Amino acid sequence: MLVYHLLNARYGLEDLRERRLKISRIMDLNDPFEFLGVDLSDRRFRWALRKTKKELSDDHGILCFSKSWRNPVLWGHYADRHKGLCLGFEVPRRALEKVRYVDTRWPVPAVLDMQFMKRILFTKFSHWRYEQEYRAFVTLDTEIDGHYFMDFSANLKLKRVIVGDQSPISRKDVNDAINGLESGVEVFKARAAFQSFEIVRNRDESMWA
Repeated sequence: MLVYHLLNARYGLEDLRERRLKISRIMDLNDPFEFLGVDLSDRRFRWALRKTKKELSDDHGILCFSKSWRNPVLWGHYADRHKGLCLGFEVPRRALEKVRYVDTRWPVPAVLDMQFMKRILFTKFSHWRYEQEYRAFVTLDTEIDGHYFMDFSANLKLKRVIVGDQSPISRKDVNDAINGLESGVEVFKARAAFQSFEIVRNRDESMWA
């Protein structure tokens, strides 16, 4: 399945050079309701769930992707206001879980088991629906300076590098970063569409040095 990860220019080029993708720690995600999309009125349950969230974050993380790269809001939020880039990866469908967007929080379950934990791990408030998010729940292995990464592989195969409309990243910057990975990797510059609120491929190659 082809999915996309947006990030700023510095970390995007660094990940390309190092052949890796940063894993998001569960405790560091940008939504305060992450893993807490359940009724927390009961104090004991609230404490137990927050403790479980912390324990799970100690040795697990998430790779976050979008189904589409065309939404301008994604570029504005995650790619430094269209100055960054978007990496497209081929990931086995079995490794991904589609995020469910809901308007109300789950009721307290009869049993706080792993099945329920995974359900709320892949649940977000409906206003996040524009992200069209898919997630991979992974273990934390490769640590560098306190951060964890997943190496590019057959299960995380780079297929596209899309440079943002306002990005200063040059064609040479990308080519130098992916040196050795060019085969099967599509590289192009994006732009704002002329007739819709969408990001599209810039077919005028002369517009990108």
